[in-house]
Amino acid sequence: MNQGDLIEKVARSASITKAEAERAINAVKGAITDSLRKGGKVTLVGFGTFSISHRKPRRGHNPFTAEAMKIPATKAVRFTVGKQLKEAVNKRRR
Repeated sequence: MNQGDLIEKVARSASITKAEAERAINAVKGAITDSLRKGGKVTLVGFGTFSISHRKPRRGHNPFTAEAMKIPATKAVRFTVGKQLKEAVNKRRR
């Protein structure tokens, strides 16, 4: 499913226009991004938690030249799945 498919599904499920669904989805994405950018975390009970993980700087090498290089510290987004989502995904169909 891509963003277009998600917009269509949300619009149908909520009985709203595609434009309204797109604005709502973009607003949710923006709110999650803003919270993570500020160092916070976002918990959607039953769905999961978005958080930031800090990666320390480290030494690496260029695989083509074998030259040593420094890899700077970075932040990575982590997602931890919630119990309800995990159960729904793992539920066996009969």
